[in-house]
Amino acid sequence: MPYRVRAGSQEEKIGRLILAGVLVTFLPSVPLGNYLLYPFTILTTWFHEMGHGLTGVMLGMNFEQLVITPNGSGYAETTSSQEIGNVQRALIAAGGPLGPSLMGALLILASSRHQWWKPALLALAAALVGSTLIWVRSITGLVVLPLVAATLVWIALKGKDWLVLFAVQFLGVLAALSMFRDWDYLFSESGVIAGRTMVSDTGAMEQALVLPHWIWASLIIILSGLMIGTSLKYALNREG
Repeated sequence: MPYRVRAGSQEEKIGRLILAGVLVTFLPSVPLGNYLLYPFTILTTWFHEMGHGLTGVMLGMNFEQLVITPNGSGYAETTSSQEIGNVQRALIAAGGPLGPSLMGALLILASSRHQWWKPALLALAAALVGSTLIWVRSITGLVVLPLVAATLVWIALKGKDWLVLFAVQFLGVLAALSMFRDWDYLFSESGVIAGRTMVSDTGAMEQALVLPHWIWASLIIILSGLMIGTSLKYALNREG
């Protein structure tokens, strides 16, 4: 008698997460794969830049604008009426690369309970629309982010359960693995963004807190790994 994977079992959860990881990893290599993944590339940039901007807001700064360029790079601009210290600068810089990992961990956690699937997609869609209205100041962001939000709403309200769950898992894995897409950037002191050479996030941390940028990159990767690992352990060990 053939073995059947029980719906909601750990085997099914692992299988779906592996499938999501394979798609995220290898889709760019297939014909038209980059085009299919493009909206999600913009989404991971949004995760990153929102991490910068919202960290600034939590530190009492003004989040002025979020810009996403057609090639998928971007930047968030925060201002303050007072001079900010080196620790605050470092925290804002770290908020960007940690943003996707935090969002990935939250989405993976949301995949562990049926009652969280749709609210997670709807909350993400609402955040996309709200941030677009308030902070996004580029054509790419103004076009792509609302389309992604509309797709998430449709999936949450009209999609079958398997599609809703897979969307949550796919987006969680996408956000978690986006750190590896930015690996070179993390271990560089500068990068080209919107046609300009700018200090990288870890380069900004080095300027603020002295230690070499590669140490900060390593610490960010370790912290990201702990967040994602903890969320995966919880999601995979929970039944239903």
